[in-house]
Amino acid sequence: MNRPGEFDLIARYFAPLAAPGGLGLLDDAGLLRPGRGYEVVVTADALVAGVHFFPDDPPAAIGWKALAVNLSDLAAKGARPEGFVLTIALPRDWTESWLADFAQGLGRLAKEGACPLIGGDTVSTAGPLTLSITAFGTVPAGRMVRRGGAKPGDTVLVSGTIGDSALGLKVHGPDAPAWVAGLTEEERTFLADRYLHPQPRHQLAQLVQQYASAAMDISDGLVGDLAKLLKVAGTGAEIDLDTVPLSGPARAALMADPSLAQLAWTGGDDYEILCTAPDAEVFALVAAAAEIGVPLAAIGRVTAAADGVRYRGAGAEQGFGTGSYAHF
Repeated sequence: MNRPGEFDLIARYFAPLAAPGGLGLLDDAGLLRPGRGYEVVVTADALVAGVHFFPDDPPAAIGWKALAVNLSDLAAKGARPEGFVLTIALPRDWTESWLADFAQGLGRLAKEGACPLIGGDTVSTAGPLTLSITAFGTVPAGRMVRRGGAKPGDTVLVSGTIGDSALGLKVHGPDAPAWVAGLTEEERTFLADRYLHPQPRHQLAQLVQQYASAAMDISDGLVGDLAKLLKVAGTGAEIDLDTVPLSGPARAALMADPSLAQLAWTGGDDYEILCTAPDAEVFALVAAAAEIGVPLAAIGRVTAAADGVRYRGAGAEQGFGTGSYAHF
């Protein structure tokens, strides 16, 4: 098989995605120049075939998702994207057509999210396809939004809709459960696409920075990630599950099998923004988000730590096990 070597591979597929700070991907490092009075926010995520995505997922979707999970983290910190570095370990049976599609999906989100490639590394592996992206953003000095800022009395909010990706994984994966047959083709397509193409809420970054007291993205499930945020803040919360926003296709799935509600709350890969805000800021935050086309819904209130986290839904207390996906 006649395939390009490492340097030709980089020049052909990744150099076109690079910003000026990438120096044409011809040097040993990239270059970032944060403005005066700004700080750099750094986040990293690794994705492994068979763990974070199916090996036969569309390569453009894999490229999109690899960057999306990082842009989601930057948005939750209130940071403006500046660039990213990519490390890709290609299995020995890689093909040029696969890599071209991967680069197309990666480049599409890099352009949409204004987060260009500035460097990285490309290697071969005897193991599964492995990707790692480190993304860089900037915020005015002292303005990064942390997890630990939630205070009793703050409102808890989430963006978009919850549970679509976890349900979409069931729709898209092998051995689809019986409830999938009860959905329309349009509903199945919507849920599968939410798994394949998570939508990082980078449009909300400025609003998070301006209004939120604490924030993180929902990668491991609403219930589990809320627990992480509250633990850092040393607070509790009361959550009304009936107010958690669901898409039409997710509601159709829950009607077909009501037990799926637990999966929706805990399944992960939503990549929506979970944040808290003082009551005085909530109206302005929700209104500003609506103006840019990203809905924010209030789902509860922060309480004192001694209260723990209480969930109510359908008129009764609700309980959860681990509450989120865990690697270990």
